[in-house]
Amino acid sequence: MLSLPPSWTQQPPKPDTLRIRQATDRQQALTKPPGSLGRLEQLAVQLAGLQKTEQPTVDPVRITVFAGDHGVCEEGVSAFPQEVTAQMIANFAGGGAAISVLAKQLDASLEVVNLGTVGEVPELPGVRDEQIAPATANLAVTNAMTEDQVCAALASGDAAAERAADAGCRLFIGGDMGIGNTTSAAALACALLNQSPESLVGPGTGLDTAGISRKSQVVDRALKRHGDNTDPLTVLASLGGFEIAALTGAILGCAARGIPVLVDGYIVSVAALLGVFQQPALRDWLLFAHRSAEPGHARVLEALDAKPLLDLGMRLGEGSGAAVAVPLLRAACALHNNMASFADAGVSNKDTAS
Repeated sequence: MLSLPPSWTQQPPKPDTLRIRQATDRQQALTKPPGSLGRLEQLAVQLAGLQKTEQPTVDPVRITVFAGDHGVCEEGVSAFPQEVTAQMIANFAGGGAAISVLAKQLDASLEVVNLGTVGEVPELPGVRDEQIAPATANLAVTNAMTEDQVCAALASGDAAAERAADAGCRLFIGGDMGIGNTTSAAALACALLNQSPESLVGPGTGLDTAGISRKSQVVDRALKRHGDNTDPLTVLASLGGFEIAALTGAILGCAARGIPVLVDGYIVSVAALLGVFQQPALRDWLLFAHRSAEPGHARVLEALDAKPLLDLGMRLGEGSGAAVAVPLLRAACALHNNMASFADAGVSNKDTAS
């Protein structure tokens, strides 16, 4: 019997339709032409419905970065050596990584979960040691994870969602760190969406044209080995990574606990795609931060019917693109909560003006 978190098999709660109607009515009554704040209005209404409140907010923000190494790196799919994963975990803890800087700027809590690295990671502040194995297996030749391993990774993500809920989190951002993980993400997306590797494989950490071609061939081998099974758990075990599985568990776990999720780039979007394949109602709980420069991200966003807030050419991962989008959500909530209505301000609206 597999030990799966409850959020894997249970539908997440539905948004509060009454709060959505109330928030929509409030937007119509504020001192502005209806719709003039564009998607900021939509964000506020969506958050009001998800948080079941008249006063939506995204604070406090919680960021959890999941890290794990990938056995497929032995196929030469990355421009960086695998030791970088462990080194970057230390950089997160030391405050030197992009997401560390952004979390501090946002006054957001940041934790890192180490699910398994080939390099040694000492005890570090802000880093949870939840290692499953030094790395996944090489997905080009065998299943990346055993069933027990994928369940452990999903459970780790769900536990992170539980910690976020206990901390009173109102918005969750998941980040990723793992050399080789764009290969895994591309393979997962190809399997779920029935796409060719050529359409979803990109440069990742900076591969040249020959490197991208080699990476595409590796993904093609993995897909031929995997076959046409689209069951999310089977696909994840066959082609996924520890950090991608944990992200899926965290996203589902946050939705189950009533916490909206701001989705980062390619890796996190593929984790969200897996979650939506498993629980279609999860889609209501997802906000999309940015469009990654990684070519496969556009197809994943299309499959999720997602319109990201930003397009800055970013492809770093770590949750960095989502962190950059947080001020937009804060602005949406502030405008919704604090603008005066026509009645409050004594301003004539289009219905009363002569």
